[in-house]
Amino acid sequence: MSTTAGPPAGRPAASRAHELATVTSDDLVTGEAVALDLPPAGLGARIASGAIDLVVALVLLLLALFVFTVAALQTDEALLTVAFIGTLVTVLLVFPTTMETLTRGRSLGKLAMGLRTVRDDAGPISFQHAFTRSLIGVVEIYVLTGAPAFFAALVNGRGKRLGDLAAGTYVVRDRFRLSLPPPPAMPPPLAAWARSADVSGLPSGLALAVRQYLGRLPTMDPASRTRVGDALWVQVAPYVAPPPPNGAPPAAVLAAVVATRRERDQARLARERALRERLTRQRAV
Repeated sequence: MSTTAGPPAGRPAASRAHELATVTSDDLVTGEAVALDLPPAGLGARIASGAIDLVVALVLLLLALFVFTVAALQTDEALLTVAFIGTLVTVLLVFPTTMETLTRGRSLGKLAMGLRTVRDDAGPISFQHAFTRSLIGVVEIYVLTGAPAFFAALVNGRGKRLGDLAAGTYVVRDRFRLSLPPPPAMPPPLAAWARSADVSGLPSGLALAVRQYLGRLPTMDPASRTRVGDALWVQVAPYVAPPPPNGAPPAAVLAAVVATRRERDQARLARERALRERLTRQRAV
């Protein structure tokens, strides 16, 4: 296959290929080389969500104070103090932690605004994440009136407050739906070669560029297909061994590489899922 075709003068081949995809540190790249960039929630939506949660907490505290005032006529002051402290812990720490754990990252304010807290890798949060966020939230939101949370979210690229930074989480728009194009199919003439080739070293960003190039093939003119395909293969070739059969078209070779990469990742995920299920059954027994 040809790898000598180059881009127009003054435009290096690498820059032509890089134009097809830009993967930032905030992008999540799946095994099939698709960047999943879950957009962080806007600061305005987060403030509105936090305001709703704050109102809910204040209402619960006012109800508790009313109960304490009535109970104060029938109990001693020490017991009343203990009950008040317990209520503060329940309203400000236990309630939000339980709510976000059970709803997989949603508080009442987030449910109203269509937001959700996720891990930095976009997975659902656990009790540990929810507890860390709530614990630090008591200080940065209630004790310090929310100023540290506001300024931290303002300067952070993902809008993280201090609790998110400590827990390794951020807030996304839950109503955002990601639409992905179908993955490239394995070219039958290259299937045997691709499934025996080593492509494990292929960087995710470069695989994403290949994926986007293949998705744009129907809209590209023949000269551009060849030029960009050759430029991409020059970058991909060092990560593929053994080399493809002589005379194989660049687009077909690139499709075979990302297709076999996807197949192997799917097989790995299936093995990991089977292992988790087996361990779960053993624990249940």
